[in-house]
This record gives sequence, structure tokens and C-alpha cells, in this order.
Amino acid sequence: MIDTSPSLTLVAVIVVLVTVGVYLMLERSLSRVLLGIISFSNGINLLFLVAGGVAGGAPIIGQTPDGEMSDPLPQAMVLTAIVITLGMTAFLLAMAYRSWQLNEHDEVQDDLEDRRVARRAAADLAAFEDADVEVTTTLDEDAAGAHDETQGGDRP
Repeated sequence: MIDTSPSLTLVAVIVVLVTVGVYLMLERSLSRVLLGIISFSNGINLLFLVAGGVAGGAPIIGQTPDGEMSDPLPQAMVLTAIVITLGMTAFLLAMAYRSWQLNEHDEVQDDLEDRRVARRAAADLAAFEDADVEVTTTLDEDAAGAHDETQGGDRP
């Protein structure tokens, strides 16, 4: 009987890579998001390979007996995932570089629509009441005071 259980070390590496990847993808800096996507995709690629089972012979009919062939599907999925990750990496690098050119940082700025959605959600009488926070400005006042980093003006 062939032992098909995965190595505990590989499982621990997968858990660490996926956890670090998810944590970094929740950050505001595009460079951290990029590192998170790379880490997450590497963890998922390892998961595909571990889930593919033990290594076997080449999956060529006539060369390898049927019971000893390895499954080529996980390897094909990992190759596809590598190509997709490369495209995502190039796209995020371009976004971070353009953000650095325009704003001299790569953090995603607050959006007025995000504030509007948060205000509407708060007005829907949430299940709890936050007595510490008092809203003293209107949305129009917030919009007038917001700094739009895409318009320039602060750059030397």
C-alpha cells in the first residue's frame, strides 16, 4: 500500500504562505498587496501539488502501467496559476509605479464613496450604538475638505 498522506512540513509551509498572503493583501500599500498575492499564489500552488498525490511515472499510455501514472492535472493547473500570477504581478507593479509617480507613495487613498457607504450603513441603525463617536460634519463638508491627490498641486 502506497502512503498518500502529505508531508506535515509542506502543509505547514502552505498554511504560513496563505496566511501571510491574506494578511498582506489586506494592507493599503500596493507593494504589500503585491507581496501578499505572490505569497498567496505560491501557497495555493503548493496546495495543488500536495493534493495531486505521490509522484509517479510519466502519464504516457503504453510507457507506464495504469496504476503507476502520476496525475498531470495538478501540474497543468499550477502552470496556469503561475502565468496568471505573473500577469497580476505585472499589473500591480505598473499600478504601484504609477501611483508612486503621481503621489510619491503607493498607498491606496480614501474614497468619498467609501465614506458615503459607511454613513449610509451607520444610518441604518446598526445593532449597536457607539456613544463615543459624534458625527459633526455633513458629507458635503467632508467632500469639500477632502484632498484629491490626482489633481496635483502639492508636488514640488
